[in-house]
Amino acid sequence: MVSHMRSVLMRCVGICLFTSFFIALFIGGLPASLDSCNCEENHDRDVQHERFHKSFLSEEMERKRLAIVVPFRDRFDELLQFAPHIAAFLEKQDVPFHIFVVNQNDRYRFNRASLINVGYLQVRENYDYFAMHDVDLLPLNDNLRYKFPEHGPLHISGPEYHPKYHYAAFIGGILLLKMEHFEQLNGMSNRYWGWGLEDDEFYVRIKEAGLEVSRPTNITTGTKNTFLHVHDRVHRRRDTTKCFNQREITRKRDRETGLSTIKYSIHNRRELTIDGVAVTVLNVDLICDKHKTPWCECETKPDNVTAKVPKKRHR
Repeated sequence: MVSHMRSVLMRCVGICLFTSFFIALFIGGLPASLDSCNCEENHDRDVQHERFHKSFLSEEMERKRLAIVVPFRDRFDELLQFAPHIAAFLEKQDVPFHIFVVNQNDRYRFNRASLINVGYLQVRENYDYFAMHDVDLLPLNDNLRYKFPEHGPLHISGPEYHPKYHYAAFIGGILLLKMEHFEQLNGMSNRYWGWGLEDDEFYVRIKEAGLEVSRPTNITTGTKNTFLHVHDRVHRRRDTTKCFNQREITRKRDRETGLSTIKYSIHNRRELTIDGVAVTVLNVDLICDKHKTPWCECETKPDNVTAKVPKKRHR
């Protein structure tokens, strides 16, 4: 009996030892394998996350910020249409932008070029490039890309697509430049009070500086459906008057005025929201030297300037 119990006990001990041996082997091998696998997977995952984070930050830093500079006076109806339209247009292109309306607050004749100079000076520190953008010209074709103009001015509203102006040297309407290039050109001339010719003079500056104007490609639309021109010529009459010696002086290349000579003051700054679109309005008072550009007003004539007022034709 004792012998039988001893035999059963030895058998149980043997089974227990055998089972413990295999359990020990299994447990001893399993954790090392799992720990190694988890460490590598976690390491790879961390590396991938770090690479994605760096890539995302780099991409965000590379996205160039665009300032839309709109020279402006008495065009509020057009502005109400312009702001939501251009915002929707640029959001589809994923372009970071802000609209700056540079409103001429003084009572001199409208000076588009000087307002653009002021707009540039106000935005140059916080943006990578800017667009001088007429408020009454709305892009319709999605292939008109407002991309960063790395190598030179980018003229969005080329003469083959603009509703009205079709000569080769035309660069009005919508023109994009990076800050360095506009600085290099000393901006635009400040002599152009009233309507017209400031873009033509600026084109000469661009050519003399050796910069090439580029325009959008692969545009299949034409002059009637690439842009919407919302200018009402009857309701919005342009000031085309030429007084004193304006006609003679403004047909010459201006080598004296520009960014370095612009004189102005900011009357005030207002933040507006138009259909959910943020717009900054800069109310600007331009300063006119009437001895140099008496045509900023056409009512009076300085003593030292010879008047050359075009004679009226009699029927």
